[in-house]
Amino acid sequence: MRTREVIEAEAKYLVHTYSRPPFVLERGNGMHLFDTEGNRYLDFVSGIAVNALGYGDYEILETISGQARNLIHTSNLFYTEPQVVLAKMLVERSFADRVFFCNSGAEAVEAALKFARRWGHENFSSPKVRILAMHNSFHGRTYGALSVTGQNKYHKGFEPLLPGVDFAHFNDLDSVKKVLTPQTCAVIVEPLQAEGGVVPAEEEFLRGLRELCDERGMLLIFDEVQFGLARSGELFAYQHYGVEPDILTLAKPLGGGLPLGAVLVREEVAQYIGPGDHASTFGGGPLVCSVGIKVLEKLSDPKFLMRVRENGDYLHDRLRRLQARRSEVKEVRGIGLIAGVDTEFEAKALVEEFRKRGVLVCTAGSNTLRFLPPLIVERRHIDEVVDVFHEILEQT
Repeated sequence: MRTREVIEAEAKYLVHTYSRPPFVLERGNGMHLFDTEGNRYLDFVSGIAVNALGYGDYEILETISGQARNLIHTSNLFYTEPQVVLAKMLVERSFADRVFFCNSGAEAVEAALKFARRWGHENFSSPKVRILAMHNSFHGRTYGALSVTGQNKYHKGFEPLLPGVDFAHFNDLDSVKKVLTPQTCAVIVEPLQAEGGVVPAEEEFLRGLRELCDERGMLLIFDEVQFGLARSGELFAYQHYGVEPDILTLAKPLGGGLPLGAVLVREEVAQYIGPGDHASTFGGGPLVCSVGIKVLEKLSDPKFLMRVRENGDYLHDRLRRLQARRSEVKEVRGIGLIAGVDTEFEAKALVEEFRKRGVLVCTAGSNTLRFLPPLIVERRHIDEVVDVFHEILEQT
């Protein structure tokens, strides 16, 4: 199908949940994507943090091919080796004792909320069932995940949402203390609010949450769906802060482009979940877990993580140098290989200007650009993107 035919067919046959730019992607290689007209784009979106290893990674492709020839799906009624191997790898590299596999970040959050409420029922004579979430957060679009998402624009028209959810201000421990109740069983927080503007948590805030949870008998849930798995420069974002949660949600890069989510939990939580309490037909299948093993091997390599930290520092340095030269750039935020840049312009308009110049970036708010490259990015790619940004500002 030609570009125009694809766009027209999308308008006719798909539910219109996305507003897309007028081009059709066809293939990818390394840091670049190519459309059906032969145009090449330097990718600083990475499928919204999914394609951490870029496009066409040989080992990932070989893993997919090899496993697909043997076994793609069985359901979770049966044992498969890749699932157990990947779970063991995640446990050995983290705070957790056990893992639950699913297919996406939203599903991981749903499971985390269920696990927390089950823990709240089993541990207290008067069950604790309330969840404390943060304003400006984003945890997903399924009902439970949406209910703990602190942005009203996503709620509108879908009420009533899940009861028993309270909200406090991010990076404001006093706000949290005011909202907590004796019935609060868990606090859910992103170590970095990505969709909410690329706003990192303050270390003091996360440490304060950990102390509050310990003092008041609550679980601490970290949502690392977008920011976890090496993007911070540490394998898990909580390691960047030195604050351990009780439950951790993962997804996006874990499956190497295939749908794979995971919930990491301590034994004190997992002990209350038994057969029939939660499940996923597709979650943790042999194909996606085989790929997850290879992805985790690569992302947890110390040399790989060091390069992420170094290139992340370089990205933020280049953007801050641009900010010093251009008054239109108001603020640069982020950690590792995720950066948010506030400007005086509409972010969507700037995204289109980048695309016209062969660079893909995305938004994180009405005036915030988000730079989210594959973790294999090199300095020359960062230079190219920042130079294009400067050119756009010069001509806007």
